[in-house]
Amino acid sequence: MLVEIPSLLNTEQAAALHERLKAASWVDGRVTAGYQAAAVKNNAQLAEDDPTARELADSVLRALERSALFMSAALPLRVYPPMFNRYAEGQAFGTHVDTAIRSIPATPVRVRTDLSATLFLTPPDEYDGGELVIEDSYGAHAVKLPAGHLILYPAGSLHDVRPVTRGVRYGCFFWVQSMVRLDSDRTLLFDLDTAIQSLARGDAGKAVTVQLTGIYHNLLRRWAET
Repeated sequence: MLVEIPSLLNTEQAAALHERLKAASWVDGRVTAGYQAAAVKNNAQLAEDDPTARELADSVLRALERSALFMSAALPLRVYPPMFNRYAEGQAFGTHVDTAIRSIPATPVRVRTDLSATLFLTPPDEYDGGELVIEDSYGAHAVKLPAGHLILYPAGSLHDVRPVTRGVRYGCFFWVQSMVRLDSDRTLLFDLDTAIQSLARGDAGKAVTVQLTGIYHNLLRRWAET
């Protein structure tokens, strides 16, 4: 399931982070990559112990806590501290799968990476290329969102970042361990929660009836014996 979280940060908040990142000190992005990913990763990122990185990560975490859509889609148990990356002209990140377990530095805490998240921080008209491409059973999906918007997707998906051909692309990325391990189960719960919220707002129509019918049959398909 791919879920877009629009305006996790508003325009002013995203612009403020963008300006802070322009003045930050960057290191080689391969320092946090696994063996396979390091071979195809060409970008820069803030060191995890960088004071600017920690401050900006806290602001992203606060925004996540305020987002009902993120909570419904991710059902988060743990969130790996958000990190920040930079793609200049010619830089890219080839096709890879994210590491399954990540240890939070200087803590005994480990995070199972059920979901990956990318928060776009550069307005899309300021750079060319740099699309996040996520592959699933329906094909490849190229994602390039307005600054402040976030995309949430299964961490086991093959994905890549296309080369930036003009400008600089700044972003935030992190992983989520969900209370519900399987993407198919989270999808059913998310669809059900969405329908319930529509009913609660009083704006339910034919689309909600179809959605609830689909949930029923998907559950029946999973549990029924013939």
